[in-house]
Amino acid sequence: MIERKEISFNSFYKHFNILSLILIICSILMLSLKGLNFGVDFKGGTLIELRSKNNSINLSELRSSFMKMDLGDVSVKEFGKKNDYLIKFEKKDNNANFISEIKNELQNYVGPDFEFRRVENVGPKVSSELLKSGIIAIFLSLAAMLFYIWIRFEWQFSLAAIIALFHDVIITLGFFSLFNLEINLSIVAAVLTIVGYSMNDTVVIFDRVRENLKKYSDIKIFDLTNLSINETLSRTIITSLTTLLALFSIFFFGGEILKGFSLAMILGVIFGTYSSIYIANPILVFLRVSQKTIIKEEKN
Repeated sequence: MIERKEISFNSFYKHFNILSLILIICSILMLSLKGLNFGVDFKGGTLIELRSKNNSINLSELRSSFMKMDLGDVSVKEFGKKNDYLIKFEKKDNNANFISEIKNELQNYVGPDFEFRRVENVGPKVSSELLKSGIIAIFLSLAAMLFYIWIRFEWQFSLAAIIALFHDVIITLGFFSLFNLEINLSIVAAVLTIVGYSMNDTVVIFDRVRENLKKYSDIKIFDLTNLSINETLSRTIITSLTTLLALFSIFFFGGEILKGFSLAMILGVIFGTYSSIYIANPILVFLRVSQKTIIKEEKN
């Protein structure tokens, strides 16, 4: 029988904890000093609903045409039927001539086979409400995760899981701030998905830690977390790699509109897998979780 060799993850705890601390500090500094590059969804602008006649216009052609018009940040999405598009851009102007000029320029780029079915100005109030709702959604999801882990495990596990989640979200947002990548509603959706993915990965390891705490009363938590990570390692690698393969396919072949979403998800999967091992588990070691902790909580 071939003996499986264990990887000594716990011998690198301090090194990776220092790396994470540096990344978090840098991310907070970037978010404080530079901020985030909010898209039209959060800054406001002009919204146009366009219908292409006879399917004569494609999405990439339409997006490149609007990008040439110097309208600030531009978002072009398919909307409703196959030949319907929703265009949002940063520049606002209530003047009717402004829309006529856009129509004329668009005709020069793609031809006359289209119509503007709706034109609206998205005000800053609506955009600020969307931003507020997005932030509330993220914090509510974190609070729900905290409550779930608190019930499912003990408070030490809950604290470790939430710190790992904050680690993933802050570093991902810091990356977007550093490279001035656009933050829109799809990025908010990606962050919420990251929260769920990271928590799922952490719970799998925590479940094994809890089982091993009951099984091996003579093993200290420092070594027991390492044992638990190794026992769930194949599942972690398979899940992360298959998820990343799908996300890289979306990033490279899914078009411009999905690049931001898929990039946020790629970062989230990488940081989520990393934090499950090198953030959540070292906190259990620091809090000195033991078999006595589990028995005490179960009695209560």
